[in-house]
Amino acid sequence: MKKIRVTIWNEFMPHQRIGVIHDVYPNGIHECLRQELAADDLEIRTGTLEEPEQGLPDDVLNTTDVLVWWGHSGHAMVNDALVDKIQRRIINGMGLIVLHSGHASKIFKRMMGTRCSLRWREVGEKERVWVVAPEHPIAQGIPETFVIPHTEMYGERFDIPDDGKIVFMSWYEGGNVFRSGVAFQRDSGKIFYFSPGHESFPIYYDPIVVKVIGNAIRWAAPLEIFPDRISHQPEPVEKITTKNPHPKK
Repeated sequence: MKKIRVTIWNEFMPHQRIGVIHDVYPNGIHECLRQELAADDLEIRTGTLEEPEQGLPDDVLNTTDVLVWWGHSGHAMVNDALVDKIQRRIINGMGLIVLHSGHASKIFKRMMGTRCSLRWREVGEKERVWVVAPEHPIAQGIPETFVIPHTEMYGERFDIPDDGKIVFMSWYEGGNVFRSGVAFQRDSGKIFYFSPGHESFPIYYDPIVVKVIGNAIRWAAPLEIFPDRISHQPEPVEKITTKNPHPKK
């Protein structure tokens, strides 16, 4: 069985290693997800912002089938050159799973072409998630609705393109609603944004949330990573008989 090569990236800033965040995720969200997602068909490694080449050197990025991205306060610190490399890898087929506050990451905004802005409120209110595309592979095995007891509210308007497939919708105790799970295709690469998850709440231990992320990884995994396909083709595959009205001098 060929394993899906997954890299879970987390900025893991110093302030995320103390206090309540450390209490909930003592080894970081990336390590929590690595353990919770462990499966025979997944080969999982992690990367963080402070590691060499910001956790995604070429030998890691170029052997990643699906990149899972979690960021919050370090978005601006991610090098633009690295974002360029990630974008090229996605276009060639690598999957991208963007979690929670990763909506504001450079790579997600680059792939969406929008601000990806939204409303937010952090009071620990209840979130009810609804499956609105039960036929989608990411929704397989997920109950029609489930509750996250305490979370940060993300609300509409969510500034993302209209070409996304909405898989999950959320309602919050304070009355807001949100497109909380949306799937996109960019060239050969698949992208899924999933909002449930927060650094101060133990949401990434929830088996339903973990299953959604696992389903998304398997959905986004490419059958093949294609090389850059835009290239000069001087020799036609069929004979050209049309006379060029502007021949080269």
